[in-house]
Amino acid sequence: MTKDVEMAARKGNGAVAGEAYYPPPPPGQGGGVDVDDDGKHRRTGTVWTASAHIITAVIGSGVLSLAWATAQLGWVVGPVTLMLFAGITYYTSSLLADCYRTGDPATGKRNYTYMDAVAAYLSRWQVLTCGVFQYVNLVGTAIGYTITASISAAAINKANCYHKNGREADCGVYDSMYMVVFGTVQIFFSQVPNFHDLWWLSFLAAIMSFTYASIAVGLSLAQVISGPTGKTSLTGTEVGVDVTSAEKIWLTFQALGDIAFAYSYSMILIEIQDTVKCPPAENKTMKKATMLGVSTTTAFYMLCGCLGYAAFGNGAKGNILTGFGFYEPYWLIDFANVCIVVHLVGAYQVFCQPIFAAVETYAAWRWPNAGFITREHPVSAGKKVRFSLNMFRLTWRTAFVIVSTVLAILMPFFNDILGFLGAIGFWPLTVYFPVEMYIRQRRIQKYTSRWVALQTLSFLCFLVSLAAAVGSIEGVTESLKHYVPFKTKS
Repeated sequence: MTKDVEMAARKGNGAVAGEAYYPPPPPGQGGGVDVDDDGKHRRTGTVWTASAHIITAVIGSGVLSLAWATAQLGWVVGPVTLMLFAGITYYTSSLLADCYRTGDPATGKRNYTYMDAVAAYLSRWQVLTCGVFQYVNLVGTAIGYTITASISAAAINKANCYHKNGREADCGVYDSMYMVVFGTVQIFFSQVPNFHDLWWLSFLAAIMSFTYASIAVGLSLAQVISGPTGKTSLTGTEVGVDVTSAEKIWLTFQALGDIAFAYSYSMILIEIQDTVKCPPAENKTMKKATMLGVSTTTAFYMLCGCLGYAAFGNGAKGNILTGFGFYEPYWLIDFANVCIVVHLVGAYQVFCQPIFAAVETYAAWRWPNAGFITREHPVSAGKKVRFSLNMFRLTWRTAFVIVSTVLAILMPFFNDILGFLGAIGFWPLTVYFPVEMYIRQRRIQKYTSRWVALQTLSFLCFLVSLAAAVGSIEGVTESLKHYVPFKTKS
């Protein structure tokens, strides 16, 4: 938003409910080169910036848990599952990219958010259902990233402690302090107005994700070469040796869920696509960015999952960098965990910006004459540093970060809950809505071969989501048995 937000809102030129708000162009530029076909400021995103957003969103620190997931599934099912879900994610993301514009893919009406796209093609109850799934998952991801960042920050302290005092030392530390620090940093970054201004943070976060994933791959490869390595098998963990038969079932479900949800970014795909310039048509650019992002991600996932499993076998840790599968070189472990924290700073913003935009757009539409909500206050710090301050943005975004941080402190086992939220969100957001919108857009008739194939894909992914949700509930139940508020150590 800019200084013109207040006047635009007063004149009724703001976004309608459910659409992202973009300020009008400065006076005199309405027909110039600085605006797009919808009168909004010209978008400048490219394949590279969109790919950076995708990689930042997809390659989370969850990549480091793929060795554990592969250990539950084994050498056959593990890699096949990785490739299968890479293909599903690329295909359904391509379907969703075609829904950015209603009608003609180059000149049709733009849909600024995921919910806008659903509203353009599907019924009202489907729009409401989509909103619940999307924003619950986004909020849950923010809390989960706060927890994960604190664990990585604590791992730096632990690595130094183990190096100094030996591997048998008690080096556990409380996570709460690190969560507070992470939340404080996010308060400042949350004041970045919108997705368009975050490209530099996404590039930095993408570089960080490449770095720590590469370190994990390198350390795993070194372990495989130098030994000793753990026991592996075609079917993964062995019943009666590593786990009981019941545990094998639950852990297999969780592993399937971990891999499926590791690729999920559909909930913010439309928002990313709305940063891309035209021409060429945004759907063409987004499909290229999706191919680049998903293929790059899959390469790292295969390397981390397979090499990590080869190094540690059926005893692979849940996170090979923070679970201390590796102890030395400690300085490299420290650096990798610093990269994880920096990456999560950027990833937190990528997932939270749609939440911020939704609330602020609704507020500007609901109370267009409220200066607290619409007025921008220009601030300058020297000649080169200039920005605008909006009191509603400052207040509500700060409150959101504080609440998400407090919830992370209260529920440090929230990653198990996040697994459940991801489980119930994977099928509708990544598969169901893109498939249904594509069917409606292309007017595919019921019971034709193409309709049957799409519905079969949707149903199979629903079964995976259901199984993963059941496994996640079991994980939450186990975590609650040992939970003590404010006393969780890494």
